[in-house]
Amino acid sequence: MRKILVVEDEGKIARLVRDYLEHAGFEVVVAGDGEVALAEARRSRPDLVVLDLGLPGRDGLDVARGLRRVSNVPIVMLTARGDETDRIVGLELGADDYVVKPFSPKELVARVRAVLRRTEAASSGGTEVLRVADVEVDLPRMRVVVGGRPVELTPTEFQLLAAMVREPGRVFTRGQLLDAVHGVAFESYERAVDAHVKNLRKKIEPTPGHPRYLLTVHGVGYRFADA
Repeated sequence: MRKILVVEDEGKIARLVRDYLEHAGFEVVVAGDGEVALAEARRSRPDLVVLDLGLPGRDGLDVARGLRRVSNVPIVMLTARGDETDRIVGLELGADDYVVKPFSPKELVARVRAVLRRTEAASSGGTEVLRVADVEVDLPRMRVVVGGRPVELTPTEFQLLAAMVREPGRVFTRGQLLDAVHGVAFESYERAVDAHVKNLRKKIEPTPGHPRYLLTVHGVGYRFADA
């Protein structure tokens, strides 16, 4: 049974989310603030975290930073409708998806399942190892090595990189990249893809401001360098 850590300070919302996730077959642990959430993540090692960004005290973005320092656990953020900037920052910190409040519990369950499917797809890629220049993507082990240096990626980042490395030189639109990682449509999907690419560049590019691998095709999307 997959374990989900729900980080939400509003009791009514936390209970609603817990009930729907449990009905969908997940084991659920609830934390009401950031410090408890980080301690619980270390203790119970969840398969996914549902994280409200509007927490009292240590806010959700800080919790996301804390999680990313020690783990690549998938994160689905809960955000207020007007907080697009926080959503983009959260994605750049390594969150995998987001749901905007007020939300449908059924939609949240669908997002959780979609992110977990991406995790499973990334780790069940047969025996294939992709290599372009000095970038190596080991599909079954979800490992990336760049210039002999191992790079830690979230499941969504891994799937996004693998999709482009499979076809170096091909120009992908942002919509095609979302399809490639089996995501649920984002409200501001272009900004979301840009955030993931920005995060990938920070991790794999020697100089993120002057990318060597993940190249922008202006007015279209992105491509992975073929040489």
